[in-house]
Amino acid sequence: MKRSLAIIGIIGLIVCLSIMVMTGCAKKSAVKDQAISAEEKGAAEKTAAKQEEPPAPAKEAEAKVAPEAEAKAAAATEAMTFKNVLFDFDKFNLKPEGRDTLKQLAEWLTNNKNNIVLIEGNCDERGTTEYNLALGERRAKEAMKYLVELGIDGKRIKTISYGKERPLDPGHTEEAWAKNRRDHFVVTSK
Repeated sequence: MKRSLAIIGIIGLIVCLSIMVMTGCAKKSAVKDQAISAEEKGAAEKTAAKQEEPPAPAKEAEAKVAPEAEAKAAAATEAMTFKNVLFDFDKFNLKPEGRDTLKQLAEWLTNNKNNIVLIEGNCDERGTTEYNLALGERRAKEAMKYLVELGIDGKRIKTISYGKERPLDPGHTEEAWAKNRRDHFVVTSK
């Protein structure tokens, strides 16, 4: 008898706790929703007020310059896309095609002194994580060394190795592995 009363008491306690948890969570969610709605409402009002303001002469001048600046930024972004430098299996020496890509990058960096480059060394999935991180680092350093030889200040170049952690092609074929053995270049402003 005592045992069945204890079981009923435990079941009742579980039911009560379950109800409290479910209703407690719902109230917090409703409070968050109301807070978000108030923030969105305030932002919408500010946006509407800004749209109703007539532009000042300075704002008109900015409006005329903005399309030109956007066009220059778009052209610079297009110019900052460089081909990956590919490597042979278990190698970090630069091939002639890779040197050509790095020459183009060096020329661009010479003409755009306010930019820096991050060289990301990558490997295919074969080999241990540690080995591939070291190989990716050697690949990135080799590209950096060549850019410095071409006259780019080493302070404008950073390197990182991702080893096999960021494959370009997730396949398990020689074709996929060849794409993953690469240096990738990310150009940003200083």
